[in-house]
Amino acid sequence: MPSEGSLTPDRDGYRAICSRSAATFDLDARFPDQVFRERAGDSLFCEFDAVLAPEIWSALCAMARWHGDDHIELLVLEPDCDDFYIPEGLGYPAVSLSVEAGEDGYWAAVGFEPDGDALGSIAISANVVALTGASAKWGCWAERDPEVAVFQGFPDAAARSEWGARFGPFLDVSGALETYLPMAFGGRPVPDAYAAALTANYGPPGGRRL
Repeated sequence: MPSEGSLTPDRDGYRAICSRSAATFDLDARFPDQVFRERAGDSLFCEFDAVLAPEIWSALCAMARWHGDDHIELLVLEPDCDDFYIPEGLGYPAVSLSVEAGEDGYWAAVGFEPDGDALGSIAISANVVALTGASAKWGCWAERDPEVAVFQGFPDAAARSEWGARFGPFLDVSGALETYLPMAFGGRPVPDAYAAALTANYGPPGGRRL
């Protein structure tokens, strides 16, 4: 188990986190395609940077506890471990934290600066990030390029609504397309094909309205 405030110290620990993350996510997928192995109801979106800020920790812990997870695991998928993190001497880009770690513990992990190099911290260097727990019943996937993150794994609509109100702001897929995604396309409307794919993958099941 890695210590708080550091990246995973060895390849075996890194591979174990990769394996557990792959139970929740298709690690090769990217937006607007479906990144979750199993669709778990309606999604909620936020901005990418919010996922790598300490304030998100309570929201992540609430999701973990719904499903009996006592640890939250974060895996950086881009940049690639062997192409960037290892050659730069930054360690393996994955962290496993107890839900008791608190905001400070989470920030110590994602903001950790190897050898004092801020550019090596997950908060600065990560472009694609996946967070989940051993249950594989919930997750958060974040991509820097479109500047959004998606959450799935709410027990029911009431829990989703309460969670969003308590920890937000969060938006459903239509709100994300109107508010967050245009910035990724130079302030222009999101292309129809991209919007249709994102809506199909992360909108209400069966196309029902929220």
